[in-house]
This record gives sequence, C-alpha cells and structure tokens, in this order.
Amino acid sequence: MVGPLLILGIDPGSRHTGWAVLRWQGDEQRLLAEGRWSAPPKVALAARLAALARETDRLVERFAPDAAAVETPYFGMNPRSLIVLAQARGAILAALAARGLEVLEYSPAEVKTAVAGNGRAEKTEVARMVKLLLGLDGAKRPADTTDAIALALCCARRYNQDRLRARS
Repeated sequence: MVGPLLILGIDPGSRHTGWAVLRWQGDEQRLLAEGRWSAPPKVALAARLAALARETDRLVERFAPDAAAVETPYFGMNPRSLIVLAQARGAILAALAARGLEVLEYSPAEVKTAVAGNGRAEKTEVARMVKLLLGLDGAKRPADTTDAIALALCCARRYNQDRLRARS
C-alpha cells in the first residue's frame, strides 16, 4: 500500500444499516465518519431497497472510498429474514459496483476474529475492542454502527493479505 486507504464499512439491514468510513495507513487507523440509516417501518420493501441504494451512492460520492467492506449473512437466521437481508445486501452491492468500488465481503466470524481475536466473541466484546483500537469515546453506538466500524477494521487488517490471495 502506497498512501492512505479509505474504507467504507457497511453492516446491511432492510430496516437499519450501519456504516463507517475508516482511514487506514500502515499501522494507523482513524474513524472519519459513522452513521446509521433507518427506514420508516411502514415503507414497502422495494422503496427501502431503493433508499439503501441511494444512500450507499451518496456515501460513495461524499467520501470517495477506495474499498468497501460488507458483512455476509449469518446462515443460522430465519429463512424469511435471510431473504430480506439478501435483498438489502443486493441493493447495497449493486450501488457499490455501479461506482466501480472494490467490495470485500467478510463473515461475522471473520470480523470478530480480526477485531477481538475470537470468532465467537460477543457483540459487547467487539464493541469494546472497536473503542480500544480506535481510541473512541465511551459514547454508546447502535450495534449496526459498531458492526460497520468493525467491518472496516477487519478490512484494514486483512487488506494486503486478501490482495495477495486474489493474485494467486
């Protein structure tokens, strides 16, 4: 890696989607921005998916990240929830791909291992490690936002390794 890398982390959901932008250079990682989109509860799924795609596009336009890290679904979910989550991920992935952004996907266990050192870590442990690794204040964040930050951290920690793997 030559210069700093901006990573957009996205924790997809059809109702709530967390996002974070991380600047990574060498051993330094700094959180530049974070947030959460929430769709109104009575909006039809198709409208929520369109909003997710628009919001993703706006983030890419605003921050011009070099790569995006998106969480893959956990397959122990309720099948109906899994289908809706897959549709939300599809809207997000399509928006990222339309911008030509490199997209890296990580499972929850991969993210937990990269951030907390344990693929079975509880959400509270991941949140604690996110705060420690980035020197964040004690403010409570929604789980979706914390997960998006953890995704960006996972991507930063694995980026070079993933590039080498892709070449072979």
